[in-house]
Amino acid sequence: MPEISRFYGVSIKMYYNEHAPPHFHAEYGDDEVLINIYTLGVIQGKMTSRALGLVVEWASLHQNELGQVWERARNQEPLGKIAPLK
Repeated sequence: MPEISRFYGVSIKMYYNEHAPPHFHAEYGDDEVLINIYTLGVIQGKMTSRALGLVVEWASLHQNELGQVWERARNQEPLGKIAPLK
């Protein structure tokens, strides 16, 4: 699964040909969550509240880009990278 961003030990990834709703995967240590791109809600998984807060903060800054990456993934195109949280 291609990594599209990494910050503070959190890895953000997206699969090609993924199921709806549009989402991304966030991994931190042994924890993993699936986050809806448009609502920023957790679809599945668990993560510490601190790490999840960083993920949601990052995603809120990059929602448009995440939607574009989702479309590229659905079209089997290179995903590219999104700037990390600073």
